[in-house]
Amino acid sequence: MITLLITLVPPLLILLYFVLTDKFKEPKGTVILIFFLGFLICLPAGILNGLSHDFFYDGSKYSENLTSSFLGPAWAEELLKFSILYLIVLKRNEFNEPMDGLVYGVVVSLGFATYENYTYVYEWAEQIAKDEGYDFAELSYLVALGRSYSAIPLHGLNGAVMGYYFGMYAFTGNKNYLILSLILPYLFHGFYNFLGWPDSMWIILTLVFSSLYLHKQLKNKQKLKKREQEVKKI
Repeated sequence: MITLLITLVPPLLILLYFVLTDKFKEPKGTVILIFFLGFLICLPAGILNGLSHDFFYDGSKYSENLTSSFLGPAWAEELLKFSILYLIVLKRNEFNEPMDGLVYGVVVSLGFATYENYTYVYEWAEQIAKDEGYDFAELSYLVALGRSYSAIPLHGLNGAVMGYYFGMYAFTGNKNYLILSLILPYLFHGFYNFLGWPDSMWIILTLVFSSLYLHKQLKNKQKLKKREQEVKKI
């Protein structure tokens, strides 16, 4: 039970923080929809990661590091999250101010992270425990605990960065923001995977300060408004 809580609670806490601190709350139905779509993109992400590994991996340690970072999860997973923002969120009427981009960026990312976390804590840990002779209950607990302050904040806060720049693009029409909304999460994710523990925690710390700074900027902008309606420039 404790392992399950550690698996599910951290992503939900991060999600609730960004959703509930939004001055103009997003419809619950839309939040649930985008979260669920984050779940669904785990399947194509797994397929793309596998294809990337098969194509780029040549047996060397260096290629293994690259296929598990910049040439695999970093581009596949961030591109799929971005696609939900661009193909689904952008077209919805409730997406009517820059903060909405940040909120939905967090939501889709944590939908993805919640399902991915479950597979690591239970399916991956079970296989490793069986292959290596570890105690499954203990291993799954350690995996859940470790990911609660590493992979989970990576996905959630990376989603905040992606969503911030995506929202700025939608309401300014500046394509530089669109590029940043995809490139920055890709780089954060890539370096996080490539560096490995414990060096990757510098990426987490950078994301914490960056996402909270960007979030604060939008919150300050919201304080000046009595209503959330803005006109999209795209």
